[in-house]
Amino acid sequence: MPEFLLKYADSRGEIHQKVAEADSEKELREKLTQQGFLIYSIRPRGDIAARLAPSRQKLNLEKFLIFNQQFLTLVRAGLPILKCLDLLADRLTDPKLAKHIKAVRDEVKKGTQLSDAFARQRVFPGIYVTSVMAGEKSGSLGEVIERYIAYTKLALAVRKKILLSLLYPAVLVCLVLALIVFMITYVVPNFAELYNSLQAELPAVTVLLISFGTTARNHVLVAAAALVAGAVAYRLWSQTESGAERMERIRLRTPILGEIWIKYQVAQFARVLSTLLLGGIPLVQALETGADSLGARILRKALDQARRKVKEGQPLSTALASTGIFPPLSIDMIEVGESTGALPAMLASVAEFYEDDVNTRMTATLALIEPAIMLFMGGFVAFVLIALYLPIFSLADTLG
Repeated sequence: MPEFLLKYADSRGEIHQKVAEADSEKELREKLTQQGFLIYSIRPRGDIAARLAPSRQKLNLEKFLIFNQQFLTLVRAGLPILKCLDLLADRLTDPKLAKHIKAVRDEVKKGTQLSDAFARQRVFPGIYVTSVMAGEKSGSLGEVIERYIAYTKLALAVRKKILLSLLYPAVLVCLVLALIVFMITYVVPNFAELYNSLQAELPAVTVLLISFGTTARNHVLVAAAALVAGAVAYRLWSQTESGAERMERIRLRTPILGEIWIKYQVAQFARVLSTLLLGGIPLVQALETGADSLGARILRKALDQARRKVKEGQPLSTALASTGIFPPLSIDMIEVGESTGALPAMLASVAEFYEDDVNTRMTATLALIEPAIMLFMGGFVAFVLIALYLPIFSLADTLG
């Protein structure tokens, strides 16, 4: 008899995983549904190793958002799910997304639940898969997709705003670095050849600058290769579990930027958790999905500890406070939401508050960084020019 790997939540919201035997996936799903379990996924056991391997593909969230807007329109028009997928799969402009949607359609044709079909592709966001599962369970698929669309629009808007605010400083830093490299490797060595031909006595600061510039030009290829190798080594190390966690801890301790980073992560988590709870997902399962949606390993570990404490019966605010990472104000707001029975709405307020706070602090920080970069660039250029022209002034005094 075939074996299947189950992942489901019981009536208390606790998540379980086990292997079960059944004649078919459909039979096993019906059996668990009759017992009152919320099915997260059912996968053939022979497929487990391949399905558990993390996908390296990334989904274009903007194009996936457009797909969901079209999908929602067709669902609300009363078309069957399979017909909706048929209409959209052949009309998507993104070939990567079209491939996965066609695979979802083929799975649904075989009798697979829509949420499980999306989960098997391993490219769709966990919040989306879980929301679709809740919509199937409650019969309100259109509503949960609409909430996901609203969440994605807000998340993309916040991300774009932050990236645009970082664009100008990034360009400025690149220009400053290019100017430094040009002056050190081209301007300074040319002045060195001029002074060598004149056999002039040079000030100590000029000798130091010329020695550095000549060495830099002679070893520019070695320096470039070392820089590239260092960048590659850093990227590989930062992708390891220990390396990524170490970098996150350094980022967390960085003055000003560490506070901005943690508040952005908290806002993202609160937005995801609010969306899932509004979709009818149990709190424990919503915490697991919300943690998986975050890129920060430190927060994922902290939220896993909080999830276990919530499962043991502790309030969410108490469990999050025990992590020592969440800002006190967010804990207080969540506690108020729990006591008033309006936790999803309060989580949405937490997300809005910290998104606005991150935007304000980013604007203020960048307003200070940009003048600092300009001052540094001006100071460096002034130092180089003074060091290079001092011997010329000395020669003019001598000749005079």
